[in-house]
Amino acid sequence: MHLNIIGGSGFIGTRLSRHLINVDSSDFSIIDKNISKAFPDSTKIADVRNTDTLRSAISNDSIIINLAAEHRDDVRPLTLYDEVNVKGAENICLVAREKNIQKIIFTSSVAVYGFAPIGTKEDGAINPFNDYGRTKYEAETIFRKWQAESPNERTLVIIRPTVVFGEQNRGNVYNLLKQIASGRFMMIGNGENRKSIAYVENIVAFIKYSLSFNPGVHTYNFIDKPDFTMNNLLTTVNKIMGRSEKIGFRLPYSLGFFIGKCFDLVAFLTGKKLTISSIRVKKFCANSVFDTSIDKTGFIAPVPLNKALEATVRYEFIEKHENADVFYSE
Repeated sequence: MHLNIIGGSGFIGTRLSRHLINVDSSDFSIIDKNISKAFPDSTKIADVRNTDTLRSAISNDSIIINLAAEHRDDVRPLTLYDEVNVKGAENICLVAREKNIQKIIFTSSVAVYGFAPIGTKEDGAINPFNDYGRTKYEAETIFRKWQAESPNERTLVIIRPTVVFGEQNRGNVYNLLKQIASGRFMMIGNGENRKSIAYVENIVAFIKYSLSFNPGVHTYNFIDKPDFTMNNLLTTVNKIMGRSEKIGFRLPYSLGFFIGKCFDLVAFLTGKKLTISSIRVKKFCANSVFDTSIDKTGFIAPVPLNKALEATVRYEFIEKHENADVFYSE
């Protein structure tokens, strides 16, 4: 069965494509508005906002894996969230009907829950705090309607990952690890807040695993356990780097948040994107702990979280990979 990987030129899509071509010898196309640097010959140019381009790129009687999204905190104009995430889902479903597509795998996000209670599972309250989370859930609803039109034939898999990390990614986890690895990191707050994170290789493994799911709607959070506290993360990275595991000076949360507000003002006045902001301080100090029902499917993540973290730290901050492609995300 041919696989259409929409948004496949990005971080997760490139890792998935690498597995499909090197491990599984699967038949796939990357469908993206940008040519994949890793797999240019497998790329078909299309934009989820344009049904004509999707119609030309998507194969009949195939499977869709939708990774396309507007996701950064600083997207402008804000209407892009709706144009890409919501209207894009509508366009994909329209073409899926025309092309006799019976299976769609959609990567959503735990952002649909907002600042959720610790341990939130797939039945948790939907309460997004930003446009990204809102539009991701609206997209889920659109895909659910598509599946409900032919519930005994169509399969919909909704995967809600927490923050994703791994080699070559330049998102929030990388920025945090870079600060720790530099030796200039300063803890904000008491460091006991916990974070759920997900390793890209494990997400790719679950996407491949879900290709075998039967008709119906299958919704899963994706988290690699156990969750790190910020203190655990700091001491673990220091140990990998061969440094003391002792945590030094801590900045009180109230002061850290005020500093973040100051950076917000500078960003507003200069129009520049800054790595520090009040929302990032708030996210850093908040608990972000989710749970999942994936175990019930029989899936076992191939890479333990501690091994994934060590592999990423070594690749990025100890080994030399100067010419490797990188992927920017939140």
